[in-house]
Amino acid sequence: MQLSRSARIALRIAAGLGFAVIYVPLALVLVNSFNPDRSASWPPPGWTVHWWSVAWENEGARNAVWVSVKAGLGATAVALVLGTLIAFAVARHRFFGRGTVSFVVVLPIALPGIVTGIALNSAFSTVLKPLGVGLGLFTVVVGHATFCIVVVFNNVVARLRRTSGSYEEAAMDLGAHTFRAFVDVTFPMVRSALFAGGLLAFALSFDEIVVTTFTAGAGVETLPIWIFNNMTRPQQAPVVNVVAAVLVLLSVIPIYLAQRLSSDTATESRI
Repeated sequence: MQLSRSARIALRIAAGLGFAVIYVPLALVLVNSFNPDRSASWPPPGWTVHWWSVAWENEGARNAVWVSVKAGLGATAVALVLGTLIAFAVARHRFFGRGTVSFVVVLPIALPGIVTGIALNSAFSTVLKPLGVGLGLFTVVVGHATFCIVVVFNNVVARLRRTSGSYEEAAMDLGAHTFRAFVDVTFPMVRSALFAGGLLAFALSFDEIVVTTFTAGAGVETLPIWIFNNMTRPQQAPVVNVVAAVLVLLSVIPIYLAQRLSSDTATESRI
């Protein structure tokens, strides 16, 4: 489709404004992390890395990072197992209710986080509390896994739909049993999709705050919750800016890798 010069200019301006709305606030957070003024005055009166050393020595922030890492790894592990199994069932088999299963798996990521959080909190209080299991890291992992499964499922099922099942059938015709065919044929074909889905799942879990608020309980504080609790404290504002800047920079890595892997997977499927 050929666009006129004025249309191309209008689209570029609209795209530039859209990117500015998204990325200028993130850039301001990064700039304010080097601002020597506690009140984040603008423009910055100077530059300093003092708050970075203060943030590094902040025990609460370090503990929150570790809790977020554990929750992210746990949720990603659950999502990889369940999301992959469901993807294989949907993509490789025909059964009654297959479309319903796909809808139910994808639904949690479309629901408002507060709805999911309230539902999980109610379920945990009703089912787990009588058994002596309170809200904590385990319930956070379960809560995060509900939406992390979706990204793994979507990545793997898309890859499987672009890959013929005849490869596994050919391997089994040549004498390979089911597990051997999976290891030698199927897994190499879906490996990049699994890795991309795992990276996206970890990134989603690491940044999650709404569902975490309803499932963490009083003794568990992830990094997003720590930022939320400290951002209104004047003495902690510079440290929060540093932690937020680090969180933004670290989030870029899994998203970039997942995007590259997804692109490579799409390229491979066309060869």
